[in-house]
Amino acid sequence: MAVANPADFAGKSVLITGGTKGIGRVTAETFLAAGAQVTVCARSEPETVPEADGRRAAFLPVDVRDADGVRAMVESAHAAMGGLDVLINNAGGSPDADAAEVSPRFVEKIVALNLLAPFYVAQAANRLMQAQEDGGSIINIGSVSAHDPQPGTAAYSAAKGGLLVLTRALALEWAPKVRVNHITTGLIRTEAAASVYGEDGGAAVARTLPIGRMAVPADIAGACLFLGGSLSSYVNGADIAVHGGGEYPARYIATHPELG
Repeated sequence: MAVANPADFAGKSVLITGGTKGIGRVTAETFLAAGAQVTVCARSEPETVPEADGRRAAFLPVDVRDADGVRAMVESAHAAMGGLDVLINNAGGSPDADAAEVSPRFVEKIVALNLLAPFYVAQAANRLMQAQEDGGSIINIGSVSAHDPQPGTAAYSAAKGGLLVLTRALALEWAPKVRVNHITTGLIRTEAAASVYGEDGGAAVARTLPIGRMAVPADIAGACLFLGGSLSSYVNGADIAVHGGGEYPARYIATHPELG
């Protein structure tokens, strides 16, 4: 009996928010290489769109914090691709900020981008996926900050904690047609984040991770490929940790100088 290739996404349609750079771009390239149609969205049109194996992603402009704009964007992507099988809620992020001094406007913008926006996009996608014979898969890209907040990340950590709980709630409400899962990302080495990890290129930071290196965007893309396909058909409401085992506890690092 022939066994279908679970990494073959030919005929499948994928939408990725924040898909023009970093994790989103590499994830788009990964799904393109697997045969999927891919649409990426962001506020600003990029100089180049993701491509792989001679195939290119489509681009749609949108501010994902605008619920009306999001609904129109999702409907446009669905119409252009002839369906919507996988949504990856990747857009997000925040600069560090002192919780004692941060403005209400800053907090509102961070919560809007990292919690409300994924809700809006997921809601719009679910309406369409529920009408499809095979339903769909929604993947929310979260952060280890939801489990282990760091100084300077109060609003971001709260929003990401909310995204994790939102994932579990939507998984209950939208199954069996639509599966909703979450990826907890750890420290990821991207061009935008390179300066955060120090002048040594992140070598000292990597020593605090059991796996011995920071993640790269392809690590997250691989997890998305799993959650978007048939291998995860019974995975719903899950939190997949892609963080290399987390970080060594501070007390362990304090007693093992070679890790400092």
